[in-house]
Amino acid sequence: MATATQTQPQQRITLGYLLKKLYDWLVDRLDRTGWLAFKITIPKRFVSPLPFLGFLTFFNFLILGITGALLMLFYTPSLSGAWESVQLINNTIPYGEIVRNTHYFASDAMVFLALAHMYYNYFSGRFKIRNEIIWVTGVIFGTVTVLEAFTGYDIILNTRAVLAVSIGVSLNYSAPVLGPTIVKTIFGQGFPDFILRFYALHIFIIPVIMIVLMLVHFPRNLTFDIPIVSAVTGAVLLLGGMYPVSLGVQYTPQVNPGYTLPEWYLTSLYAFLRTFMPKFVAGILIPTLFILMFLVIPFVDKSKKFSWKDRPFFTALGIASIGQILLTTFWGFYINESALTPTMALFIDPVQIFGGMILVAALSFVGTYALLRYWAAKGGGRVARGKKPQAPVNFISSRWLVAVLAVMFGFEVFLNANAALAAVKHFPNLTMFDLGAVLMLFAVMFHLYRYSKPAT
Repeated sequence: MATATQTQPQQRITLGYLLKKLYDWLVDRLDRTGWLAFKITIPKRFVSPLPFLGFLTFFNFLILGITGALLMLFYTPSLSGAWESVQLINNTIPYGEIVRNTHYFASDAMVFLALAHMYYNYFSGRFKIRNEIIWVTGVIFGTVTVLEAFTGYDIILNTRAVLAVSIGVSLNYSAPVLGPTIVKTIFGQGFPDFILRFYALHIFIIPVIMIVLMLVHFPRNLTFDIPIVSAVTGAVLLLGGMYPVSLGVQYTPQVNPGYTLPEWYLTSLYAFLRTFMPKFVAGILIPTLFILMFLVIPFVDKSKKFSWKDRPFFTALGIASIGQILLTTFWGFYINESALTPTMALFIDPVQIFGGMILVAALSFVGTYALLRYWAAKGGGRVARGKKPQAPVNFISSRWLVAVLAVMFGFEVFLNANAALAAVKHFPNLTMFDLGAVLMLFAVMFHLYRYSKPAT
């Protein structure tokens, strides 16, 4: 009679088997920890990146944490050493310029993705699924993200940073009751205090607040789509290679800063300040009303309808807000070079800017209602009853797909070799560009390979 060991086939020990055993061991040991509170899904087929823009925002937060930690090793938070230490990182420290440019553009990407994430959830009505707390913490998180980026580019202490700090001080002084106390607490008694306090805010205080908000804001199910994450990271590196951020002019009391503009996500606020309205109204009241409008949306839009097509008023309101952001951002970048004085060069006629905002709002509401009426008259784009939507048709045969992937793989090898050579030869911009192209091409290859696999 055969024994039990003779009847059971022996498990072949392979790399896959070992990895599975390691995975099972980790899951078993982590079962009672917070690490398994979130379920991370890696899709086998293409999914739209719009629903997980929040995760992409978080991924850029991780990039900022890694690159920021590296920059901390060489940055000197002092009045005399701030700008010089950034110059040292940029020009002397090996690969310092790559790390700094990656940090800068990941910061811009995080602000943009957070804004895109908020608007996607707004138009799709996802905040209606018992997500009021998630929505409110998300709006607060977006505001804190802008503050984190603001403190980051200020601690370079160039003329641009000094302009931003001066505006921040004047805005807080304009706030009633608590304004002067806030200035003394956050900005201190002068530039030496400001550098240390903004440095502490940027590397510790605000990131801790952001992490706490994430713990409340994150849903249980997260999507990690490899090609999309690769493409976003590649875009950050490509931008850093094509448009390297400059050091700016070192601030000294004797240097005239001239015309300097804030970052793109603050130019809208800068436009309101340049109307020479009372600073409290232009710099605090108007932005606060904009933030409050989004905070109360889940408590005002109480209908059971989710689609933007079924919520014309709130759809028009969202489109109007986007149009007004774009309009005021344009005004923030505008400088009248033909003006006789610097003051007149920066002045923006309040009638023009607020008249433009009213016009944008009116066009948004009229256009939205007209479009939705036309859409309803055409049947709303719904599939006729009894007819099933056609399955997507493969746009390329399997033979040609293999050929395309082979060519892409060869080009991928070339880009990797070129990036390594550029790094050895100390060409940071070319290194970043090639690395970005590597990740972007990998994203395309991964998507094509996944697209070629049959659906399961």
